[in-house]
Amino acid sequence: MLNLYGNGVNLTERTLDYLWGRQNVTINNIANVDTPGFKSKYVTFENFLAKNIRSAQLQSATGKSVERAIKSSYATVHTTTNESTRLDGNNVDMDQEQIELVKTTYEYQMMVQSINNDFSRLNESVKTF
Repeated sequence: MLNLYGNGVNLTERTLDYLWGRQNVTINNIANVDTPGFKSKYVTFENFLAKNIRSAQLQSATGKSVERAIKSSYATVHTTTNESTRLDGNNVDMDQEQIELVKTTYEYQMMVQSINNDFSRLNESVKTF
């Protein structure tokens, strides 16, 4: 298939997947706010993805290696190890989780809007051709 957007659509697609995963982990943390001994989790992917893309750009002038770097990047789920301030050992900070949920939701909506704009421009280009 002709790739009119370089790796932009691949990157957006992968980012949407990561954000979806982050949102699920945050929702799980919120759902377990009253579970004794539960340790909150969080997802990281931005630094790993950026490192893979930079490395691929340095190694090759073609977009194929960058495409592979995007597709081979993955998110990591970490368990928060900070001490709990609660007697039951649960360390979920409800305020922080709600902030993370809102932030991730906005990031996800921004990425969806970005890809919708790309496809709208492509659609308009095809119509005028």
